[in-house]
Amino acid sequence: MKDERPMDEWIKKLTEDSLEKRKLDRRKFLAGAGKIAGLSLGLTIAQSIGAFEVNAAPRFRNYPFTLGVASGDPLSDSVVLWTRLAPDPQNGGGMPNQAVPVKWEIANDENFTKVIQHGTELAQPNLAHSVHVEVEGLKPNKVYYYRFRSGNENSPIGKTKTLPEKGAEVSSMTFAFASCQQYEHGYYTAFQHMAEEELDLVIHLGDYIYEYGPNEYVSPSGNVRAHSGPEIITLEDYRNRYAQYRSDTNLKAAHAAFPWVVTWDDHEVENNYANMIPEKGQSVEAFVKRRAAAYQAYYEHMPLRRSSLPHGADMLLYRDFTYGNLAAFNVMDTRQYRDDQANGDGSKPPSEESMDPNRTLTGQEQEDWLISNLGNSKTHWNILAQQVFFAQRNYGTSTAPRFSMDAWDGYTASRQRITDFVQSKNLNNIIVLTGDVHASWACDLKADYDDPASKVIGAEFVGTSITSGGNGADKRADTDKIMGLNPHIKFFNDYRGYVRCTVTPEEWRTDYRVLPFVTSPGADISTRASFVYQKDQTGLKQAGSNVVPAGVKISAEVEEDRNLAHGKAHEKQMKKNLINIGQ
Repeated sequence: MKDERPMDEWIKKLTEDSLEKRKLDRRKFLAGAGKIAGLSLGLTIAQSIGAFEVNAAPRFRNYPFTLGVASGDPLSDSVVLWTRLAPDPQNGGGMPNQAVPVKWEIANDENFTKVIQHGTELAQPNLAHSVHVEVEGLKPNKVYYYRFRSGNENSPIGKTKTLPEKGAEVSSMTFAFASCQQYEHGYYTAFQHMAEEELDLVIHLGDYIYEYGPNEYVSPSGNVRAHSGPEIITLEDYRNRYAQYRSDTNLKAAHAAFPWVVTWDDHEVENNYANMIPEKGQSVEAFVKRRAAAYQAYYEHMPLRRSSLPHGADMLLYRDFTYGNLAAFNVMDTRQYRDDQANGDGSKPPSEESMDPNRTLTGQEQEDWLISNLGNSKTHWNILAQQVFFAQRNYGTSTAPRFSMDAWDGYTASRQRITDFVQSKNLNNIIVLTGDVHASWACDLKADYDDPASKVIGAEFVGTSITSGGNGADKRADTDKIMGLNPHIKFFNDYRGYVRCTVTPEEWRTDYRVLPFVTSPGADISTRASFVYQKDQTGLKQAGSNVVPAGVKISAEVEEDRNLAHGKAHEKQMKKNLINIGQ
């Protein structure tokens, strides 16, 4: 029987239970919160859905394509083209409550002398006048150029590329992956350099935006730009924050240069949230409405297909892409479906809770999807493009270990199920791509991390941040200790940048592309180190190492400082909330 109690009653019932200590019965909480999120998200999207008046001849008070263009989710015969009309981008967009026609065209050449398809989409208020064009009937493994026009205004030109056909012989590909671009912590010089690379694809692993108000989350090298507006909560807040980030010239250039495949982590909503459970100190009502707004704004600003349009309490973001017979990319979502972090989150020793065999980081459906994909894959490489550190990483001591409860170390049974399957199928081609931790790491994936002689089952490449954490250094105060405690970890570096991967059927090469500073523009890019992985169970081999000129060689920072900085940011938010309540 359908439960017809109004949303306010569900909120009242759930908020009677305290979330302060994160001890609410999870099943009860999620069941109720899901109802609220479904209702609130439905209301959010439906607010302006209807028979919109169409402004067939729009006139804009300012240039409308301020956020640039992007493409993404490429297939062998299709790609998504994206833009958003926003003549006043950081003040709600500056568009009237009308649908506006946006013409698009895609061509074989950048001069558009050979236009192969064109059409018109309506940019509608309910999706912030964003446009997601799913162009079909394209040729595989081919470069195309695209642009938009609305009224008398033309967008910038973007370049994209389709994937090779599934199963087609492919000799090589080159792609880059990136994550964590806190706007206040630095300039997006890394994206300037990325746009100049020769890449087939870019993968973004999350923390595309950060939710904090101005100077709440401060980097060790100091904040050099400021978030506009306070901590983001509402749909308009999230839209304005995406607009601020996407107004950056270098980020726009990287989007326009290549197709992107995106997934989120936590800061697209709030630091370290888990499924429907907030970080701390929020009511159920506040968080589920906030998550719904954040998910919608994410869709509005990313080149995603209609299959990822938020629906009810959910947004389907895990999906897969096959690059000929060379590589299968499993793009994962380790935030939306996870169990709550064990032991109250943070850095803790393993416990009965963290090792509970029933706990999951991915949710059962996504885990089944991943296992099925790995079992059925016929490509040379199988990739997990995901968010949080996969390999074991002890940054305590040998006698008093400490692990991140937000990473796979806090969900050891979930990781072991994947590891066991890989071993059962004798797979030797597993590559994990990771973001989140604002530093570069390279790891052998092991059958048993507590046994240095155990089998190598793959490799993990952890990419540093674009800006988050500020300038960084070549190494940190605790680098040598962590490397000694974790012999399967082969490399660490704390400069900012991105990761470039060149893949052939026989070999995977990873180049850590880094900058000596981000607190001012103009830094040169260099390859700090290169690693090669071959499918012979011998593990990672370093293929090159370079000194980065002008960068700090060693800092006083340690791994725990990142968590402390987030904690300080949350304390600032709580104080502001108390002041606002007092007023």
